[in-house]
Amino acid sequence: MRTRELSGRSVVPGRAEGLAVVTTQPISFFGGVDPEQGIIIERGHELEGQRVSGKVLIFPTGKGSTVGSYVIYAMNNKGTSPAAIINVKTEPIIAVGCILAELPLMDQLSENPVQTIKTGDRVQVLADDGVVKVEAPE
Repeated sequence: MRTRELSGRSVVPGRAEGLAVVTTQPISFFGGVDPEQGIIIERGHELEGQRVSGKVLIFPTGKGSTVGSYVIYAMNNKGTSPAAIINVKTEPIIAVGCILAELPLMDQLSENPVQTIKTGDRVQVLADDGVVKVEAPE
């Protein structure tokens, strides 16, 4: 395993670990994610049909309705939320949702996360320290 460490901005503190699910497309939690199952349901999205529950979800930014914040919160209460979220640039919908759900959230990493982290990499989000550790298979 090859491990690298990235630094970034902690938006919501906390620590989490999981396998990465990465997309280059923005995500709308309202209408784009099934909160009951933790699956991306937006038609045509490159993650359509993929489960995000318990994963470190990495995407450029959020989009859509402010109701998305409450969807993240509801997912956390149902046990279907991601373990943590990493954005290129976080916008208010994702930030508020992660605050409500107490999900670790980071952005502005030292390397673009949607380009350098791959789906299936093991990721530790140490938002308390502003650090993301990535273990990638050789």
